Amino acid sequence: MTESEVIEARVRAFLDEHEIAYHTIVCRPDQADTAVFCEVFGIAPEASVNTILVASKKEPKSYAACLVLANNRLDVNRTVRKEMGVRKCSFASFEETERVTGMLSGGVTPFDLPPEIPILIDSRISGDEVMWLGGGSRSLKVGVSADDLARLPNARVIEGLAG
Repeated sequence: MTESEVIEARVRAFLDEHEIAYHTIVCRPDQADTAVFCEVFGIAPEASVNTILVASKKEPKSYAACLVLANNRLDVNRTVRKEMGVRKCSFASFEETERVTGMLSGGVTPFDLPPEIPILIDSRISGDEVMWLGGGSRSLKVGVSADDLARLPNARVIEGLAG
């Protein structure tokens, strides 16, 4: 098994263990970035969710995985900073994201993250519509009900997480 296949298998096992119904779309790695994925597969940006790792600036580092609709911008400097309880934070680099999550940018998912990383979900991600997220690699996207995201361990729904 490739590293990507191992991660994808862990993601599927996580979803099964937490009894979250899901759909999958297999894509080429060059189709993983949100705008390209939406265009190629006919997914509306408001049905696509980005998982963005945010890191505190000071040591010891703390992290949060932030879920926002693809057509929204994450409010890192106010809301995320406040929710993390830090003075300053920023987007984690691609290298830091891979090191902390074990996943490549474009495939990061809230499913099967290290347990110490809180999951912050923008309040606009709600309802029973299917939302598409990374599947742990750049070759898999996972569709789940928006309301199921709030049931994830360590998840909190936050008003104003994105603008």
